[in-house]
Amino acid sequence: MRILILGLLGLAASVLLALAVKEDNGYILIGYGQWTVEGSLALFLLLNLLLFGALYLTLRLLSRIGATPRKLHDWREQRGARRARKALTQGLVELSEGNWRRAERDLVRFAGKSETPLLNYLAAARSAQQQDAHERRDHYLQLAHESMPAADVAVGLTQAELQLDHAQLEQALATLKHLREIAPRHTHVLKLLKELYQRLDDWQELGQLLPELKKRKVIEPEELSALELRVYQHQLSGAAQDENLMLLQTVWNRIPGVVRFREEMVTTYVNYLMNRNDHAQVERTLRDAIDRQWSDDLVELYGRIPANDSARKLSVAEGWLKARPRNPVLLLTLGRLCLGNKLWGKARTYLEASIGIEPSSDAYRALGALLEKMDEKEKALSCFKAGLELSSAHAAPLELPASLKLPSGKTDNGEAERPKLEVVNKQ
Repeated sequence: MRILILGLLGLAASVLLALAVKEDNGYILIGYGQWTVEGSLALFLLLNLLLFGALYLTLRLLSRIGATPRKLHDWREQRGARRARKALTQGLVELSEGNWRRAERDLVRFAGKSETPLLNYLAAARSAQQQDAHERRDHYLQLAHESMPAADVAVGLTQAELQLDHAQLEQALATLKHLREIAPRHTHVLKLLKELYQRLDDWQELGQLLPELKKRKVIEPEELSALELRVYQHQLSGAAQDENLMLLQTVWNRIPGVVRFREEMVTTYVNYLMNRNDHAQVERTLRDAIDRQWSDDLVELYGRIPANDSARKLSVAEGWLKARPRNPVLLLTLGRLCLGNKLWGKARTYLEASIGIEPSSDAYRALGALLEKMDEKEKALSCFKAGLELSSAHAAPLELPASLKLPSGKTDNGEAERPKLEVVNKQ
């Protein structure tokens, strides 16, 4: 629409100019020395216009001729860039399909003319890695760094990943330490360091890395929790093997409370204490852990550890019974503690109550041993048989004989018998 309007305006101007010239085309006289030129003004203006047009076209032509070398160079550059893009795409496709040799050839062929040579060389390094051509791999990584020095972290991460894949652990460690110096907060650097230290079994370095892993949220909470557990367990293991007897306690106290009183950590620490026959510390540790967070496994362990003051252990466990009167594991533990204190009647009551709530082979065996000691052979045999069948994967447990109760009155050691707990038989 705009061109049409301009054309109409030009046409109107031409008509007006033609009408004006028809009325009077003007007169012009030019003199120079003995020469004179005269003519109409309209013709003079027309000749000037034609001369200007010819001069303009001549200058444009000369300008285009002068710009030809530059345009030819630009055309070659664009052609090379197109070929480089095509080669990069083809190389990445070959790399994805596992054609390592062809991928490497396509990726480096026009890398010098590529708009992103860094990508060409990094992908070529991965192709060379798959061919076990480590010298070519390192050469491509060097070219990648030279093509874009600012991408030091990207090149270093690729190099570290390739070194880890080829089990070049010492080289990977040097690369990652350098990367951590220039990018200490980079999450992928921290993640690769974690994997490397795990493969090197360097739990001391992992322990120093843990705060950063947690702060930067490098790994999922579940994985972090498992890693914390393994790190501190290995620290305890190293301290347990040291000749300094106080080192184990020192390391234990340095472990954060949220980890220290987890069931797995407590079990590990208690086992090392048991190896040193430090039964008093074992009892204190288990008691504190159970008071903080209930664990059936720790309660069961509490009933099996030796103790200098067995009566006190029984009193502590009976304190837990107030909050959990129908816990079968606690009742089994109380039965064992009563056996250790030679309280046969109470032991029998607790064991029968544990079986009544949830039969277990351990409770049947403990009750069978007690009945055998009390010279109730037939009932003891029934308990042993029930325990064996319960532990078998092919049979259900036998019913506990309903007659397994102590006579009212006194127990063997003269203790007054506790009120009996009714036994609920399991089919």
